[in-house]
Amino acid sequence: MTVAQENENFIVQYLQAEDLSTAGSLMYQAYHDDPVFKKVLNYNEQQKFSYEKKLRGLIREELSSFWQEKQPLIGLYHDKRLKAVACVFESSSQLQAERYWHWRLKLMLSAGYLQTNQLIEKEKTIRESLQEKGNYYFLAFIAVDPHFHGQGFGRYLLRGLDDLINGNIDATGMAVFVTRDVHIKFFSSEGFSKFKALSFNSVDGQLLFKPSLAHISV
Repeated sequence: MTVAQENENFIVQYLQAEDLSTAGSLMYQAYHDDPVFKKVLNYNEQQKFSYEKKLRGLIREELSSFWQEKQPLIGLYHDKRLKAVACVFESSSQLQAERYWHWRLKLMLSAGYLQTNQLIEKEKTIRESLQEKGNYYFLAFIAVDPHFHGQGFGRYLLRGLDDLINGNIDATGMAVFVTRDVHIKFFSSEGFSKFKALSFNSVDGQLLFKPSLAHISV
């Protein structure tokens, strides 16, 4: 998967094992102020360190589960360096939080019992809302190096993901859950449309969906 702009080459490809640490750092920076995570992980300005420790642990376990279950971990590379990352899973995969007890136990130790169950409930609600979409992909995380915000890196990564989706004849499209208006506008500009409004822990958001080329009229 390769996207090019003028004289600059952006390569979108599967992550290598040596890139997981950088991917985790990018995700941590991108989701540090995410309202859902702040709510679930009990963000408190006076105990900021505790929140950040839980968030790092959560991201580490999420990356590990994606890697072990061979679900798509896609990176955008510029000058051979990882600048953006996306974590994607197929709805038909077995990557469901409640089924992986080892992962769940480790997440409980890092994030807490109540917080882990809230995250599992969030995933179950999203899956149930998308059942009618059949065999879709879900964009669980997307992160861009903060030093390159506003330079189109996120768009190049999404367009690389289009190759992944459209290359699977059985895939109906891709879904993503967002909580901020600016992100709704961004994904909408890339072909996503509002599918269903959801709320978790008093945080409102939108479930967006982009059909694959094979299901564009469905």
